[in-house]
Amino acid sequence: MKHYIIAKFVENTDVAALVAPVTALFEETLQIAGIHAVKVKPCCVARPNRYDLMIVITMDREALEAYDACEPHKRWKKEYGPLIAAKTIFDSED
Repeated sequence: MKHYIIAKFVENTDVAALVAPVTALFEETLQIAGIHAVKVKPCCVARPNRYDLMIVITMDREALEAYDACEPHKRWKKEYGPLIAAKTIFDSED
């Protein structure tokens, strides 16, 4: 399945500067059994009604529970949560 995290950061956040560290953080999840790929994609259109960053994790459905409990996910919430104005989580079969 694909696990999507789509985030809109608080105003004046340098999203471009976040791409590399967020990518490194989520690449740590590749150590979890059942997680196969991670992509971090910034939005290419600067408009107020757009979200800023999309993280796509390709995983087995059974890996979701381990992902939710993993250290990188906890760090994401702790370190980047205060910078996030809005967030959408979406899972799809592909």
